[in-house]
Amino acid sequence: MDDYPLLNLFWTMMWLFLWILWFFLLFKIITDIFRSDDMGGWGKAGWLIFVILLPFLGVLVYLIARGGSMNTRDREQAQKADAAFKEYVRKAAGTGGGAAGGGGVDELAKLAALKEQGALTEDEFQKAKEKLLA
Repeated sequence: MDDYPLLNLFWTMMWLFLWILWFFLLFKIITDIFRSDDMGGWGKAGWLIFVILLPFLGVLVYLIARGGSMNTRDREQAQKADAAFKEYVRKAAGTGGGAAGGGGVDELAKLAALKEQGALTEDEFQKAKEKLLA
């Protein structure tokens, strides 16, 4: 340990951190190339070859040329994923009006209202709820 001073350790850690950071950026750019809808196949292939063959220059040029729209594509992807998740939850809960649930949540709400009004006993409510959930 005497032959490797503390300052060299810090420099090594910094270069390792920058190297890992660059790899994350490279993967982010490759993902963005494939996700981009405004580019054709040849454009994607050209950018991919440029980024792989000349990695440092390719990444910098890509960030300069198309970096501003990367955020837009990220936002669109997040909105699509959020909409798909919400649609899945609606279908799973049965409130989407589709064939998946058939309005089971609405039926449970009606049963609870009938129970609160005193039209159903606790036993009748539990039996009807089990029947709906089965």
